Amino acid sequence: MSSLITEVRRLAAERNAVIFAHNYQRAEVQEAADVVGDSLELARRAAGSDAGLIVLAGVRLMAETAKILAPGKRVLLPRADAGCPMADMITAEQLAAWKAEHPGLPVVMYVNSSAEVKALTDVCCTSANAIQVVRSLGARKVLFGPDRNLGHWIASQLPEVEVVVWDGCCPIHDQVALEAVEAQRAAHPAAKVLAHPECRPEVSAAADAVLSTSQMLRFAAADDAEEYIVVTESGLLTGLRKAAPGKRFHNVSPPMMCPNMKMTRLDHVRDVLRDLSNEVVVSPYIAAAARGSLERMTAIG
Repeated sequence: MSSLITEVRRLAAERNAVIFAHNYQRAEVQEAADVVGDSLELARRAAGSDAGLIVLAGVRLMAETAKILAPGKRVLLPRADAGCPMADMITAEQLAAWKAEHPGLPVVMYVNSSAEVKALTDVCCTSANAIQVVRSLGARKVLFGPDRNLGHWIASQLPEVEVVVWDGCCPIHDQVALEAVEAQRAAHPAAKVLAHPECRPEVSAAADAVLSTSQMLRFAAADDAEEYIVVTESGLLTGLRKAAPGKRFHNVSPPMMCPNMKMTRLDHVRDVLRDLSNEVVVSPYIAAAARGSLERMTAIG
């Protein structure tokens, strides 16, 4: 594996490329990346990158976001078929109809949505800044989608705002039952439970902290506990063990694994760098309409 990492780094240097990897990617992909982060950090770094080529090890919507925020750069997606079931749960046509049912209400969309949906959105958010984004609108009522669980979490933290949620979810987080978390807590009674806000409301309510992936990394590094039950995609444990060496981290059982995030292997990263393949294209019309919602997102939180 070390020889493949060396080859990837050599190709990246030759291509003036930067490699971005999401926190849920395979450990070897994270090791080879220039930047490992959550959706918000990757979006900000894409917008400010000096590289001419961006390789985005993640899912398609993340590569689309990078292309929209960095229109002058080429963006390559190592696996062209890496999608997001949550993003597929709302289409632009469905959002347009929903907006028509609630005229005048601001629309906040989770960044885990298609470029076409972002183009009809007032402001996007990530799990790291969702509460700040909704609060910044100063509205008494908002439309939020596509993740109902994140929407319910926002509503629980902002009781002054009525959050009307779309009925979508992340299947990986939504399938975790409270009983699975309680079983891990029984097995590790000294551990704190860190849950992602894409989890069901009852799981979030039972957690010691509800955090985005980047927030979990900072929390574990600064907190005084020695053991944690981590209720998010298992790829984050790679970063957690680096951020807080010596501490112990447990995923729920069975481990939470996103098949789309795990599609990308290091040889796929090598191949797109070598062949300049799988370039992500977003229509200029859609990109122009979506850019404002993303730029507002990256400015908040």
